[in-house]
Amino acid sequence: MTGPTPSSAVRTFLAFDYGLKRVGVATGNSFTRQAQPLQTIAAEGDARFARIGQLVSEWQPAALVVGVPYHPDGAEHENTLRARKFGRQLSGRFHLPVHEVDERYSTTEAKSFGARDLDAASAAILLQQFFDAIPVATPVATPAATPSERPE
Repeated sequence: MTGPTPSSAVRTFLAFDYGLKRVGVATGNSFTRQAQPLQTIAAEGDARFARIGQLVSEWQPAALVVGVPYHPDGAEHENTLRARKFGRQLSGRFHLPVHEVDERYSTTEAKSFGARDLDAASAAILLQQFFDAIPVATPVATPAATPSERPE
């Protein structure tokens, strides 16, 4: 799994707030750098991945973002391992890069905003954290080739 990198091309992302019973989903792109809650998938196993596959087909993301939970002191726990496994499964099934984001307090933050769909809102918070961590790419013009560099 990789960390964020800048890019000048507009890229779409899907983010997931993993849970045993539900997975919140959000989307956004590198141009607006704004995450939007999408939906919550209340399915498990193959049904969950089938629905995620439909979303991947629909949104054509360049990469996926998965929230990974930790204890408040930063220590890992059982759900940390589950979320990482979910990220590996996404990468293996959909052949896309998967970026991990620390999801501590995302649900608490979603509650404080009064979100109706906490799982999807939490996924949007995770994706926004990811966007905020990516340096804004500055377009750089490519200089014109000099006469000695032009192909003949």
